[in-house]
Amino acid sequence: MKLPALLALALLLSACQSPNPYKAESRPLPPAPPGAATTFDSSAYPAAPRDFGRYRSWTWLDGQLPAGNNWATPEQMAEMVNSGLDQHGLRQARTPGQADLKVSASLRYERRLRQYDDYGGAYYGSGPWRDQYGAWATVPVVRTYEEQVAVVYLEFYDARDNQPIWSGSGETYANGNRSDGVAALREAVKEALHDYPPN
Repeated sequence: MKLPALLALALLLSACQSPNPYKAESRPLPPAPPGAATTFDSSAYPAAPRDFGRYRSWTWLDGQLPAGNNWATPEQMAEMVNSGLDQHGLRQARTPGQADLKVSASLRYERRLRQYDDYGGAYYGSGPWRDQYGAWATVPVVRTYEEQVAVVYLEFYDARDNQPIWSGSGETYANGNRSDGVAALREAVKEALHDYPPN
């Protein structure tokens, strides 16, 4: 039994000492075409990330206040956006030429479809002759309803190059009286600014 094991070990050791038949060799890379060294395609690289910390002041885009609606006047909408931006460290510029950002705000009414499952309940017990026991449940009914929401859209533009840099939206239910509507719009503006500045 030792002899076959020794023969196998000797064969393995002799196989390890044989030269490697594979050689590492490759052909050189072909030269680059003449136009490749002189052209620079800037679209092949991502744009440099914006430094949102340098934005400190803002003004209205084209000097226009946001449009009002039956809940809030244009002045009330402007005050809501102004207070929301103020909480994020953005102050309204005294003159439009000094602003770092241009802000556009709009309010739209949209319809949303909502769904919920209506479960009728589960039952258990016996049959009428008390010899049949069991349990059963009803299949949920999917109910769909439509509601109207007020959506506040905010868009920020860089004042130097007028490029859009950020946008956000927030929505609230569009039902209730005027005083409830103003409070709901404040929450929608707060929700729209929730992700500013982006990480």
